[in-house]
Amino acid sequence: MTGFPRRLILGAALAPALLPAARPARAQAGRLLDLAVGAPPSSVDPHFYTLTPNNALAAHLFDYLVHRDAQGRLVPGLATSWRLVDDTTWEFQLREGIRFHNNEPFTARDVAYTIERVPTVVNSPGSFAVYTKAIQRVEIVNPHCLRFQTAGVYPLLPADLSQVAIIWHGLGANPATGDFNNGKNAIGTGPYRLVSFRSGDRVELVRNDAYWGRKAAWERVNYRIIANDGARTAALQAGDVAFIDAVPTNDIARLRGEAGLALSEITSLRSVYLRTDFRAESPYVTGPNGEAIRNPMTDLRVRQAMSIAINRPAIADRVMSGAALPTGQLMPPETYGYVPDLPFPAFDPEKARKLLAEAGLPNGFGVTLLASNDRYVNDAQIAQSIGQMWSRVGIKTKVETMPFAVVAQRGARRDASITMGGWSNSGGEPSAGLRGLLGTRDMEKGWGTVNHVGYSSAEYDRVLTQALATVDDAAREKLFQDATRIAAADAAWVPLHIQKNIWAMRRGVSHMPRADEMTLAMDVLPA
Repeated sequence: MTGFPRRLILGAALAPALLPAARPARAQAGRLLDLAVGAPPSSVDPHFYTLTPNNALAAHLFDYLVHRDAQGRLVPGLATSWRLVDDTTWEFQLREGIRFHNNEPFTARDVAYTIERVPTVVNSPGSFAVYTKAIQRVEIVNPHCLRFQTAGVYPLLPADLSQVAIIWHGLGANPATGDFNNGKNAIGTGPYRLVSFRSGDRVELVRNDAYWGRKAAWERVNYRIIANDGARTAALQAGDVAFIDAVPTNDIARLRGEAGLALSEITSLRSVYLRTDFRAESPYVTGPNGEAIRNPMTDLRVRQAMSIAINRPAIADRVMSGAALPTGQLMPPETYGYVPDLPFPAFDPEKARKLLAEAGLPNGFGVTLLASNDRYVNDAQIAQSIGQMWSRVGIKTKVETMPFAVVAQRGARRDASITMGGWSNSGGEPSAGLRGLLGTRDMEKGWGTVNHVGYSSAEYDRVLTQALATVDDAAREKLFQDATRIAAADAAWVPLHIQKNIWAMRRGVSHMPRADEMTLAMDVLPA
């Protein structure tokens, strides 16, 4: 196999040995696993939205040509091997004998159909086209071999395809997202089959005993959505569920010392950040007295002031209870693409005031910060803290928090001036985030798929384009680092911190933590 970055690993599990807990809770001898997640998947359609809760659910039902292990390294999936035939041709060999949930055989035709379908999904808030646009043509060599033609040298195709779930070609032209949600189109080759999907409540799964890979430990999974932190923790303590994700930070110390419970932890690939509007006119910006003004955030000095007015270590320590690493970039330390000499912006409220004055805003301005209250760990509290910090330097901030589904819709239609967001670099390297989040929006190229704020830099795009066509791992990493430096110098986004992933469980189960923060029933095993 070729085309791997030399480092696709993030940190080590903080709790590699999982201690037994006090008593089993709804995890009877591998028959039923009751687990609860905090962030609701918005759809069963695996190509609807590049959102981690959606991807986690999809991984139960569908499968991928290339898998990633818990640390983000590429391993064979539906493809047994892949190789570069020449500079613009990748060849993938497929597993034989695999069948979809409806007993139809998996072949190269399904892969070609999937690649064609990805960019056509209607009303996608964040398209998976960022992972398929490099492919110019798909050639089916035989039922278990196919070749992908790219426009130029593109070494990251195996990594990109680790993010694209394969669906059955028999779904026909333009399969509707709604028919995935009601189960009609939820036909994959994954380790579980869909029984029911009740949006915002639960997903019921049953084991696919014909799965080609490791057999899932649980016959049935009750995949509950409990967005409220207190309720999710209480459900674990009461024995209503055996396993939860997104452990509330203020409960970590207490749960760690509670008999009958154990924690599973790892530093994640998830960065949390703010996006500022780059349009000349922004809907939720006012002058210091509420008067209409042009968007001041188009001025670099204003964006810099907003960034250094944030006390990142205080948020990591006090709001996140240590379950976060302050950052000034997308990637965590010791990962491929991380920039060692790019520290997080130092907290300097006095300099922030001076920058605002230099930008012609000695009395500041008013703005609304839009954030979710059910997506990232302590997202609403983080937003409120930032609002207070900004107000202290003269940026009168109104904080609006609401369910992530609403925030995503508003962001997609550009009905915001500042939004909180997050990007999980689940590929183990930064290319998808650098393209999708910060690249100039160009849906034909698959760039800027979630760049709804209008940031655009010709120099950034040039360097990133060069990186994506560079075969040598070390040279490509340097270019990724250079692109990151350009975006950071532009204050193209406001990085906040890298999130730590923490799960909790009762006696009777153990867990393999994942750096990509996905909660998978396949990683939960009877102890």
